[in-house]
Amino acid sequence: MKPDIKSLYYITHIENLPSIIEHGILSHSKVEEMNIPFTRIYDGNIVSKRKNKLTPNGKSLWEYANLYFQVRNPMLYRVIHEAKNKEDIAIIGVSPQVLNEPGVILTDGNAANEPTQFYDVAKGRQVLLAQWKTINSEWWNDLDGSKRKIMSECLIPNFIRKEFVHSIFVANHAARERAQKLLGANSISAVPEPHMFFQPRFSSQIGSNISLIDGDMFFSNLQTLTISVNLQGIMGKGLASRAKYQFPDVYVVYQDACRSKRITATRPYLYKRESSLDEELADLSTPLSTPNAVKWFLLFATKRKWQENSRLEDIEGGLDWIRKNWQREGITSLALPALGCGLGNLSWAEVGPLMCRYLHGLEIRVAIYLPREVKLEAQSQYLSETYLLGR
Repeated sequence: MKPDIKSLYYITHIENLPSIIEHGILSHSKVEEMNIPFTRIYDGNIVSKRKNKLTPNGKSLWEYANLYFQVRNPMLYRVIHEAKNKEDIAIIGVSPQVLNEPGVILTDGNAANEPTQFYDVAKGRQVLLAQWKTINSEWWNDLDGSKRKIMSECLIPNFIRKEFVHSIFVANHAARERAQKLLGANSISAVPEPHMFFQPRFSSQIGSNISLIDGDMFFSNLQTLTISVNLQGIMGKGLASRAKYQFPDVYVVYQDACRSKRITATRPYLYKRESSLDEELADLSTPLSTPNAVKWFLLFATKRKWQENSRLEDIEGGLDWIRKNWQREGITSLALPALGCGLGNLSWAEVGPLMCRYLHGLEIRVAIYLPREVKLEAQSQYLSETYLLGR
């Protein structure tokens, strides 16, 4: 059995696309040798570290073009985080046939990291299969090694032939138009894939301050993230389960809040976390050059017991607490899931208007992340401002 590799990925600056389509993806040493102008996306310290790291055959990483098996990884997060404009970044999709090229090396993590091991393709496939679930995960952390492993690489000596390039992905439609102007009409078409760039797949404005979002709340740029929990101190499924494993300290605080009754069916508990979320999400081969975002977590009880359904009156009580206390608590922006939907078995049709009624008009940005069961086109009537705000 082999890993199901449909594509490999290369991260670059959008201005480099014409050169890549003409010459292929070149290693740093090949770019210098051919004296090809390029626009850098990594800071100098990261590039220098890779130049000084040697593979088992004594060659520098500088002499390889590197591809990722999972491009939504800590390195891409860092690149986007530090970019002046996320529309400057492009992702190149490369055919897995590149694995058949001579001299290819596979790694079980970020090639520049000390614990990372190097393998030939046959052995590397076996190693990658063992950690394929980690590589294809939506998130990572330092504690279990997933932050390093999700950046497993394919290293190709010197260059990747242009024939292997099959796709170009960009963050949005504006970036697509820019890419097409650079590439010309007869080249590969650039495809907007916002989710790949940690951006929402869909966003719609409701009233003065609310956005409806289809995306990953844990990559929100808002200050406070809301986690749906029960009152028993059990984080078993859904967003709570992810928070438990991605942010273990949140789980500890949550259990303590349950024991001390600081969280109730109608009173959420605000954990004013001091550590940086960006430092946890971004590759830290070298220190970040931009300010770090500190995230708070609002633990919102949507169930009294984990096996019970959510109660609409409890959701309303918690929303009332937010409306009355956001300013005193220092909340500057707020992201929430569709409270009680999904595992709580409430419907968006009843929860959506309730949330929007309580959160509309607050002097902060509010993002509501839609439940997966809401089909954007089939249920568009439940996403309108008229329905949600009664206008």
